[in-house]
Amino acid sequence: MGTVRMTQGMMTRQAQTGLQSGLNRLAKVQEQLSTGRVINRPSDDPTGATSAMRIRASVANQKQYVRNANDGLGWLNQADSTLSSVTDQVRRAYEVALQGANSGSLGPQAREALATEIDQIRSGLVSTANSAYLNRPVFGGVTQGDIAYAADPVTGVVTYQPAPVASAGVLRAVSDRATVRVDIEGPAVFGADGDSVFDHLAALSTALRANDGTGINTAIAALDTDRERVTYAQADIGARTKRVEQARDAASDAELRLTSSLSEVENTDLVKASVDLQLQEVAYQAALSATSRVIQPSLLDFLR
Repeated sequence: MGTVRMTQGMMTRQAQTGLQSGLNRLAKVQEQLSTGRVINRPSDDPTGATSAMRIRASVANQKQYVRNANDGLGWLNQADSTLSSVTDQVRRAYEVALQGANSGSLGPQAREALATEIDQIRSGLVSTANSAYLNRPVFGGVTQGDIAYAADPVTGVVTYQPAPVASAGVLRAVSDRATVRVDIEGPAVFGADGDSVFDHLAALSTALRANDGTGINTAIAALDTDRERVTYAQADIGARTKRVEQARDAASDAELRLTSSLSEVENTDLVKASVDLQLQEVAYQAALSATSRVIQPSLLDFLR
């Protein structure tokens, strides 16, 4: 049976290889401590790097859902506050109409004052109907224009500018399987052209000036329907707001969970790494000491 002859050169190369390996391990631990991550390149842990990339993609998705939800809440809150104003104005118009129905106790001047107030309420509603969020009308659907309603300068007739589109609108994706509409089209709040609250107020103003009891009563009934429609629209906005808030909270919670999982995959355990650094330093110093004994002076060293 043969034997392997160990030469001085072989011992030197083996010692140097061991030294280099120990230095590499020491450098790796130092890098983990300095960067705070155990995965600094895919080769450090291919499986862990793949998991980290997938988790990062999921975290980015959840962050986007949170941003979408916050933007949607901006739309919905603007719509809700505007609808509250619309409710107050329509309610006041209804009260004025009830006063106007007492025809026996009102003179021409009183009726004119009531009609003037109705005209002011109508003008205010037109302005309110054009409320915007980020320069887009909240009651304008997907229109490219900057207003939802316009009054004819000659006739004063108020019309809805965008063409109503079924199943369309301003949509926000708040989760991977949920998309919520965050606007509401004008006809759903103010009524269709020709039978809108603006038309009812115009008819009420005319009836008040003419002391037309039948016209006033007709306007009262129409305004009562308008109030119910606005109330329903506000309830719908409230329900959507609640849904978006819940989706935002769920996305925020998911983001926190995923971030925690990402930390477990790629972040450095500082206590463990500190202990490992000390162990590698001791091992490297021991390797240096052993190598200094293995590498003996050569003949050339004696000749120098």
